[in-house]
Amino acid sequence: MVRTIVTPENNLLSLSIPNSYVGKKIEVLYYAVDEVEEEAKPVKTNNAARFKGLLTNEEADKYDAHLKHARTEWDREL
Repeated sequence: MVRTIVTPENNLLSLSIPNSYVGKKIEVLYYAVDEVEEEAKPVKTNNAARFKGLLTNEEADKYDAHLKHARTEWDREL
């Protein structure tokens, strides 16, 4: 792949194509870089971090015991 940014001096632009591209379909795009709005990349957040500190240790132990029991019931029904 060849990618470059040029500043044309007139309305004619000439391209040199690598030998390995001869006979292949290629895509040629042109646009003014200052006219393109950059997309804001979403910030990846750790969803688990949002819940940190929500439960006390006692509540967390209670829910953990409940989940273990529920999983045991699930496995038993299979």
